[in-house]
Amino acid sequence: MEENIKKLQEIVDQSDNIVFFGGAGVSTESGIPDFRSVDGLYHQKYDFPPETILSHTFFVRNTKEFYRFYRDKMLCLDVQPNAAHKKLAEMEQKGKLKAVVTQNIDGLHQMAGSKNVLELHGSVHRNYCQRCHKGYDAAYMLNYEGEVPLCECGGVIKPDVVLYEEGLDQQTIQDSIYYISQADVMIIGGTSLAVYPAAGLIDYFKGSHLVVINKSPTPRDKFADLLISDSIGKVLGSLQV
Repeated sequence: MEENIKKLQEIVDQSDNIVFFGGAGVSTESGIPDFRSVDGLYHQKYDFPPETILSHTFFVRNTKEFYRFYRDKMLCLDVQPNAAHKKLAEMEQKGKLKAVVTQNIDGLHQMAGSKNVLELHGSVHRNYCQRCHKGYDAAYMLNYEGEVPLCECGGVIKPDVVLYEEGLDQQTIQDSIYYISQADVMIIGGTSLAVYPAAGLIDYFKGSHLVVINKSPTPRDKFADLLISDSIGKVLGSLQV
């Protein structure tokens, strides 16, 4: 492990054009549950799997049940950035990291201080009325007293998160492709790379060093110049920048 950290330190030291691509594993270390991990409590409380509840069709047809799950499992507003979030922000401030491309919707990268964050799947911190398009923050959604959060105009408010059956924002995709294709070093962390089209963006990387930091295997492990099977917070937190 120490040898791998040393190699990663050398790679980071030699580059000022790094892009980080991350997923749920980055935030689980802050206490945000990966909704794909199924527990007994979940089975007792919900009649549908998460992938069904978090779909566009379900949101339209079963809005009350969608929000019961969304508020319970997705709105984790009392969590704090961990060592990985903080180190990435520091790397950006020092001019080494050009962008964070994330599949997460929790806003923890921004809370840690990162500026150039490309949120492939949106954010719980942006919510819009479907009728008049007025914006609302996450606290409004969490603390709304009714079952379905409504705008002052009476319209249903929808989170600015990409649900199943919905397409990714094209500008975010284009920006992600730009930074990934221009990067000298790409660090992939805390993601199984199982969710497409997000995971397909890795194909645009043509740089010199691909680093994968993940506790479980990923489809890109065999292409990695450096593979570290450990905690993303522990690994990134040990770097000096």
